Amino acid sequence: MTDPDEVDPDRLIRAAGDCALLITPSRHDDAVKLAAALCARPLDGVCDVLPAAETVLVTLLSPEHADSVRQQLTVLLRALRQPAAEQDSDIVSRGTLSDNDSPHHPLVIPVRYDGADLAEVARLLGISEAEVVAAHTGTVWQCAFVGFAPGFGYLESPDGRLTVPRRPQARTTIPAGAVALAGGYTAVYPRSTPGGWHLIGTTDLPMWDVDREPPSLIHAGGFVRFVEQQGSAELSSANPAGCA
Repeated sequence: MTDPDEVDPDRLIRAAGDCALLITPSRHDDAVKLAAALCARPLDGVCDVLPAAETVLVTLLSPEHADSVRQQLTVLLRALRQPAAEQDSDIVSRGTLSDNDSPHHPLVIPVRYDGADLAEVARLLGISEAEVVAAHTGTVWQCAFVGFAPGFGYLESPDGRLTVPRRPQARTTIPAGAVALAGGYTAVYPRSTPGGWHLIGTTDLPMWDVDREPPSLIHAGGFVRFVEQQGSAELSSANPAGCA
């Protein structure tokens, strides 16, 4: 089996039409790091970055930028493979990160742990409901990507200790603000929609607001911490800026 660190970064980059490049990092966490770095400091010639579970799609300003962006991506992928202490801060953009792009300054989301599936999640994990809440609030989550609906961030933890499957049967309606778990991720539903995740709580913070800049509270690469609370919540981060 090939060591992921030995794969030539240039082989991980493929053309997606004439105005986009698709990067498929060897490891999942590299995709998250790459997306965060690109969002913190966009490359010359790039107009958009779209992270997904295992890939990052980079849209170009024009076909003429393809070669130069590919070269920049190759350099960035090599830099991200280095131990954190050896990474070139200018390349990976440390020190230019936007709000919530540091685990030390996450977006804080108050949650009432009143979800209909909290007891079932505890049963699936073999722990108590209080331990589920403690694990959820005791983790600094990072947004791997945004999808499904505007503002729906797929947040993952470093240890995956709250990994549960999707519900056997999806609900036809889940209210906005529902906090849920499924497939190793946690998320907050930004609007009322069908869904198959396990509901563990509720927040009053609006995840998506077209009158806010940026509209989404959560962005790819950003960090989030949940806190248990009673009553209504107030916006805990006035400027969650970043790349959506």
